[in-house]
Amino acid sequence: MKKYKNPVIAGADPFLLRANGKYYHYATSAPDGFKVYSSPDLAEWKEEGYCLKAGEGVMGDKGFWAPEIKYYDGKYYMVYVANEHLAVAVSDSPLGPFRCPKMKWLSEKNAIDGSYFIDDDGKIYLYYVRFDGGNIIYGAPMNDMTTLCENQEKELLRASLPWEKVKGNVAEGPFVIKYGGKYYLTYTANDYISKDYAVGYAVSDSPMGPFEKYKGNPVLKRDGIYCGTGHHSFTTSPDGKNLLIVYHVHHDENNVHPRLTCVDKAEFVASEEKGEPDVLKINVCHGEQSVCDM
Repeated sequence: MKKYKNPVIAGADPFLLRANGKYYHYATSAPDGFKVYSSPDLAEWKEEGYCLKAGEGVMGDKGFWAPEIKYYDGKYYMVYVANEHLAVAVSDSPLGPFRCPKMKWLSEKNAIDGSYFIDDDGKIYLYYVRFDGGNIIYGAPMNDMTTLCENQEKELLRASLPWEKVKGNVAEGPFVIKYGGKYYLTYTANDYISKDYAVGYAVSDSPMGPFEKYKGNPVLKRDGIYCGTGHHSFTTSPDGKNLLIVYHVHHDENNVHPRLTCVDKAEFVASEEKGEPDVLKINVCHGEQSVCDM
């Protein structure tokens, strides 16, 4: 069993891609683009340089945030934020270089935190955040990996509960998992500078909702060791047997930046309430003496 320690590497809004026998780490990491790091085991990391950098063939010149990668039909697609807009870049390699096949934003309206989901029937969806009296999660189908069906856009989730509104009116960082025929829309609530930045989820029978929030939220929150836990994504262990959640934490109790990336096991367990969907559970591995495994 591979062993590692949290936090595994520096980086905010992290995404881990499992490919070619390695993990590739992408994050909000540079003012002019994204650097990528590779690791065979989450313990030792190699800086591979920029996979996307502002310049020719790239949309945006500032505010590069929250990259996510999806492998599809032989290509690697990156949906990312720049200038508070969403763009898509494509590469033949996880290391890049990623370039925008269409030199235009996915939407002319401001949006952040894009996340792909491809359903079992091959239909492609994008989840993202609009600024609409707060940070609100929306979703829309896509014609292909680079074209958003904006006329079918739908609001899916907004902050409304006490734990979600400790600081600000924020629901962001959406990521969808399908399990047991249900769609789990996972998200982070509160302003990212809050120690109570935390992860919850909502469940639906359809990728476009309606979504019902889990009553036991949040499922990942500050624990006395780390705070500011959120803006997550999911990957798997090398053998594909274990689900892993990837998220950032504040640098320490007194400083938000530079944020750090943690990786923990996640699993679905039977609900104690009859007829309710299985529960998404996060098994945190925190602390100086904690050695984690995949």
